[in-house]
Amino acid sequence: MLTQDQLTLTNIRAELDRISKEMIELIQKYSLDASSSLEIIMVARERISEQQDYIRFLELSLEGRIYGEAAEMLEKAIVSDEDYKTTH
Repeated sequence: MLTQDQLTLTNIRAELDRISKEMIELIQKYSLDASSSLEIIMVARERISEQQDYIRFLELSLEGRIYGEAAEMLEKAIVSDEDYKTTH
């Protein structure tokens, strides 16, 4: 997990890549083939037989969401700052 002072777009993207790779391994290991992202937790609950893997799957899901939201907020802040600088 990144600390507050490490939250840069570059670091966040690296973390998201790491999370994606680990998530793909679990998806392949358990053949998680949900038809939509909304169904993936239900499919994971049914197919992941090892409790440690299921917990890790949930952790990765949460981390990915948190980092995705952080990246979105940083991007908006950067765009807003750039817009402000061009108009002032």
